[in-house]
Amino acid sequence: MDYRDIITIEPDKRSGKPCIRHTRMTVTDVLEYLAGGMTPEALVEEFPDLTIEDIRACLSFAADRERRLIVASR
Repeated sequence: MDYRDIITIEPDKRSGKPCIRHTRMTVTDVLEYLAGGMTPEALVEEFPDLTIEDIRACLSFAADRERRLIVASR
């Protein structure tokens, strides 16, 4: 998945943290909800502006960031 159309970074919003489609919902927020046991469907129900595609974009963004950290540490 190409998350670049969904995940945005704006210096003046949420201290420049990666957010979903110019909203104030951060990738970290979504990942923390998922790690806490919330299902993607429950997240979308709780936050109607979110979509399942947004959640997948967050996961893809996190995986890409992890991949880049591993490469950088070699």
